[in-house]
This record gives sequence, C-alpha cells and structure tokens, in this order.
Amino acid sequence: MPKVPIYFVPGLAANPRIFEHLNLSKALFECHYLEWIIPKASDESISEYAKRMCTFVKEENPILVGVSFGGIMVQEMSKHIACRKVIIVSSIKSNAELPKRLKLAQITKAYKLFPASIVANIEKYETYFFNDYLKKRAELYKIYLSVREKEYLHWAIYNVLHWKQTKPMVNTIHIHGNKDEIFPIKNIANTIIVENGTHIMILNKAKIITNILERECF
Repeated sequence: MPKVPIYFVPGLAANPRIFEHLNLSKALFECHYLEWIIPKASDESISEYAKRMCTFVKEENPILVGVSFGGIMVQEMSKHIACRKVIIVSSIKSNAELPKRLKLAQITKAYKLFPASIVANIEKYETYFFNDYLKKRAELYKIYLSVREKEYLHWAIYNVLHWKQTKPMVNTIHIHGNKDEIFPIKNIANTIIVENGTHIMILNKAKIITNILERECF
C-alpha cells in the first residue's frame, strides 16, 4: 500500500522543528515539512502566497496539516490544489473565530505597533525576561521561531487579522486545546478538543496529537 503524503506548515514565524515530537507511523505516512517563504511584497495577497507555497507540494491529493497561522495557510492552499484532507491545529476556520481583542487590533490598526524587532532579535531582549515562565518562553522562541524577517512578520500578522474567510471550509478537521490563550476555545466551534492544550500544544501534547492525526487521516 502506498504511503499517504502529509505536508506540514508551521505556525507564524516558526520552523518545521515544531513538529519534531510527532511520531506518525513511517509505514503509513510520508511526511514533508514546508518552510515559510518571504512575501514578494508587503501587499502580496494571501491567495497568491498560498499558490507559491503549493509549488512545494509534489504529490497529488496530499493531506495538509497546519498549526496556528499555518492552519490558515493550508486552508488557503487547499483552494488551489486537490487535497485528501485539511487538518488544522491551534488555529481558526474563519475570521468569526478570532477573539474580540484581535478583532479590535484589526479595527484600530494596533497590530502596526507590534514590535517585530523583538522577535527578529530575541537574543538581544532575553535579558529583560524576568520570571522563569518568560525565560522558558524566550528559549522556546529562540529554538522554534527562526523566520525573523520583518517583512514576513508584518505581512503574516496583517493576514491573520485580515483573513477574509467568513465561513468554515467544508471538511476541515480542527484540533484545538481548551486552554489556548491566542484563540480561546469559547470562540471555536466543531473541533476535536485536547484537554489542557495550550497554543503550543504541538510541542507538549505531541503524543495526543499524533494519535488524533493517525485516526483522522483515514
């Protein structure tokens, strides 16, 4: 039996290492990990960007899996290529699932104040992380958030907040933690809930997510 091709897209600014704790069956699946590319321009549409991401998909009828902004991206990619399934983790299925504070940031344009320079130069700022929790988060950011170009960061944040998808796409499988602090579960409908899963559960709930993926991929 041929292996099922799965393409993974990481979260905003993240690299494919966020998937390193998943342990999908090598006998059943052929896993591919996509990396973010730099937008051609600050106003490149998410649709055009998704088309360019699709050029890295070589197998026909794959499964697409995306985390956070990567979840938005795989849904956009599925508009351009035939997919067996689309699975999103810690993400949203439409702009209706954005929390009020992010909708407010979009309306007020507060997102323009986002300090992209901090993400781009996290090593310079880590001395300002005073408590253990923030220091641990800073260490995670250094390992997993490697796409630090300001052009990409501003473009990606804009497209999370201005995503035009008003209704969930048919047959999107959604895996979400009930402790997600970025996209709170109260705004999310029709999802497979991971107990005590936070926005970074792809790292610390990988075994549970592996089991869900293996179940949902067939």
